[in-house]
Parts: sequence; C-alpha cells; structure tokens
Amino acid sequence: MDAADEWLDLDDAAEMMHMTRAALAQLRYRGGGPTFYRISAKTILYKHSGVLEWMESRACTRTDDVLTSR
Repeated sequence: MDAADEWLDLDDAAEMMHMTRAALAQLRYRGGGPTFYRISAKTILYKHSGVLEWMESRACTRTDDVLTSR
C-alpha cells in the first residue's frame, strides 16, 4: 500500500498533525478539518493523503495571515 493511501486512526492522525484527539474531535464537529471516515460509531479513520492536503491548505506566508475554513 502506498503511504499516501494509508489509513490513520485517531492517534496516528493526531500525532501527524501535532494535535490532541480532542482538537481533532472539535475539527470534525465544526467541519473545518481533513476529511474523515466514520467506519462505525466509535471508529474514525483518516487517509494520510487527506491529512497532508489539509495541512498544506493551512500554509501561510505571513504571521498575520488569517486562517479561515479554506
């Protein structure tokens, strides 16, 4: 399996994004984070490539760049 297509569980996604599981939960609730897949009521997965794309979309060139729901 290509690393870009690898599935990440909550712990792996949180580590990759340097966030807590709670921060990821807030992103899912608000709809501002990377695409996620709800496999069951308690199982949520992310695609490695989707997390990378979302992180790249948050790139800034100035400290006063405003982060929006891009």
